[in-house]
Amino acid sequence: MDRIYADNAATTKISHKAMEAMVSSMENTYGNPSSLHQIGMEANDALQTAREQIARCLGCTPKEIYFTSGGTESDNQAIISAAMLGEKQNKKHIISTAFEHHAVLYTLRKLKEQGFEVELLDAGEEGNITAEQVQAAIRPDTCLVTTMFANNEIGSILPIAKIGEVCRAHGVLFHTDAVQAVGHIPVNVKKQNIDLLSLSAHKFHGPRGIGVLYARRGMELCSLMEGGGQERGKRPGTENVPAIMGMAAALKEECVLMEENARKISAMRDRLIQGLSKIPHCILNGPAGNRLPGNVNFCFEGVSGESLLLLLDSKGICASSGSACASGALDPSHVLLALGRSPEIAQGSLRLSLDASNTEEEVDYMLEVIPQVVEHLRRMSADWQEKVKGSREFEL
Repeated sequence: MDRIYADNAATTKISHKAMEAMVSSMENTYGNPSSLHQIGMEANDALQTAREQIARCLGCTPKEIYFTSGGTESDNQAIISAAMLGEKQNKKHIISTAFEHHAVLYTLRKLKEQGFEVELLDAGEEGNITAEQVQAAIRPDTCLVTTMFANNEIGSILPIAKIGEVCRAHGVLFHTDAVQAVGHIPVNVKKQNIDLLSLSAHKFHGPRGIGVLYARRGMELCSLMEGGGQERGKRPGTENVPAIMGMAAALKEECVLMEENARKISAMRDRLIQGLSKIPHCILNGPAGNRLPGNVNFCFEGVSGESLLLLLDSKGICASSGSACASGALDPSHVLLALGRSPEIAQGSLRLSLDASNTEEEVDYMLEVIPQVVEHLRRMSADWQEKVKGSREFEL
């Protein structure tokens, strides 16, 4: 069997339609969109076409779309813009969650150093928050609520529309990091009461290094950089037209195929969850339902996540233990710790993230290999043997 790629939450393989759009752009609309000659105007027309395509997928207007380098930049610009606007109104209280991506958490940490008060809501055992939690946390000086649309590690999908409704009722800006959601589950910024949204193309078969910040009309954005007047003066630098065209093509295709893909991927996900749940002393991270179609995340007691990944890789399975942005870190996942997992248990995590290109045969192979690898690692673990002998108690 060929190598199995089950790490689509980290990045996806670029689609043929995205590549075709990029090559066409590089060959035909290679001008600078700010140039006034014919070739420049053709590049600008291509840019606006992509903006319109992406806006249709998100349920907004083209003028509410700003092109960025990806989810991290979009998160930073959205949060800092909302904070600066709040500061002008003497509102410096921000609400978020303890299991956000580091692009959000580290931005909030920086704002906290600048005098903002950051309140992180408890994500509970299944990694979710409720609109009622947000309602209870909002104060007269709250300037922003920022929550994930769906968690990148455990796949839980938050009640975004309800949270947005609460924020709208209180006149509080609402930002969502939708990097894992866009292209995989329905997203409509108007229907879901979203003021600011971040996305990254490489999570839905587009190119890397390109993303979008949606900002509701009338939202005052601050620029993170100084330079030219591109993106209506809010994101200087010559636009990467080929990457933008690739992103638009990839997103359009994924939105068309979303329902069909979700059915196929969810069925494979559920088979994996059912099969891996039979391994003794393991636990599913995140909810059994209401999770991203392709997300499977388990902790296996008595196993090192790093060793597990290396052995799986040697058997042709590409997986991860959590966020790719933190894969080099030795510390256990902050997301799993937020669920109440102990550091020891959190160290034994495995994330499998599937895509429509995965097959039932690949699922069969993973269900055969993963239990064998877990058993092998446990036999080599002195701590595990102590638990088997009764010298120590099992946690799971």
